[in-house]
Amino acid sequence: MKKITIVGAGFVGATAVQRIAEKELGDLVLMDIIEGMPQGKALDLMQSGPILGFDANILGTNDYSDIEGSDLVIITAGIARKPGMSRDDLVKINSNIVGDVSENIKKYAPDAIVLVVTNPLDIMTYVVLKKTGFPSNRVFGMSGVLDSGRFATFVAMELGCSARNVDAMVLGGHGDSMVPLPKNTTVTGVPITELMDKATIDRLVQRTVNGGAEIVELLRTGSAFYAPSAAISSMAESIIRDQKRILPACAYLEGQYGHKDIYLGVPAKLGKGGVEEIIQLTLSDDEQAMLDRSAEAVKEGISKLEL
Repeated sequence: MKKITIVGAGFVGATAVQRIAEKELGDLVLMDIIEGMPQGKALDLMQSGPILGFDANILGTNDYSDIEGSDLVIITAGIARKPGMSRDDLVKINSNIVGDVSENIKKYAPDAIVLVVTNPLDIMTYVVLKKTGFPSNRVFGMSGVLDSGRFATFVAMELGCSARNVDAMVLGGHGDSMVPLPKNTTVTGVPITELMDKATIDRLVQRTVNGGAEIVELLRTGSAFYAPSAAISSMAESIIRDQKRILPACAYLEGQYGHKDIYLGVPAKLGKGGVEEIIQLTLSDDEQAMLDRSAEAVKEGISKLEL
């Protein structure tokens, strides 16, 4: 039986535990520093098992030693950006939180694959790589699956078709500089560039870029967690079951797409070895230029880290 730990028992972390438990991917640990919260949520989730028909052991804990022997650790711990808080402030606070989590993963689960969800995503994934010292194939982030899911949703809504028929592709940093690829976004194999005019595509691309912010504005307090947890569970399933699905992930580049020593969203084959292969797409000059700008934004954030 595989062991999966989620660090951070907030909405994203707890909902990810729910989705993973329902897929029966393994035994689960929900870790958080707030006393009682992970224990209570774990117990509540366990009690849904007999009703929904799944078997999963879920341990809620405040003790990092309970993550020992984890095959996969998912980091959702951190704070959300608050009004008046700069991006640099967020980087500083969350890099400290994620750095502490990384030290404990290195101590108690040195053989684990680590999936990073905390924002700013690309920068936090780099923090985990440096703090754990793990091979880069075992440290990567969740970004493109979520962004692609948002793009696919908007395409399906626009065309009035099943979302199941839409395969979307989004590259780059997880934020304002992401790079949705319309020509690589298809409806049952047909590129959306053949189904919509450029103005419509541009509008959907912009809505995808603002996808997270749109939800934050509507909720007023809090941010998205249903779609992020769905993205986490799909990546976890590909790793735990060695499905080798090709999914957009925040992966470490060593020359691919013209960039090195940086985490950026690219298509990757995910299996029991983590990121087993990075898929190199042929980009147009405009797409490459957008990806380069996205990479520069991530590099700027990394340069401000105190590692």
